[in-house]
Amino acid sequence: MSTKPEICDIYKSPKKDEMYLYVRKTEGLTRVPEALLTMFGRPRHYVTLLLTPERKLARAEAPKVLAEIGEKGFYLQMPPAREDYMLDLFRPDESKYQQGGGE
Repeated sequence: MSTKPEICDIYKSPKKDEMYLYVRKTEGLTRVPEALLTMFGRPRHYVTLLLTPERKLARAEAPKVLAEIGEKGFYLQMPPAREDYMLDLFRPDESKYQQGGGE
């Protein structure tokens, strides 16, 4: 399991908020499976950085990201899980806007 520093390109998904692909800059997206790219959408370059095992990332552990890039050629960062009550705020539920009572 290699966790040597890598210069990484990070791509943002246009389809899913807070979904990112980390890849080696020298390889780009060449090792990312076509099915994943289809699901991900056309990758939008977000940032290039030197990723070291000690680097702090917001939603991933750098050693795990480096290991997966070494093994698979990419690391997919999924969006954070949403709480169920937060999802209810965005569901179109017409019943909550209707007045009760038999008019």
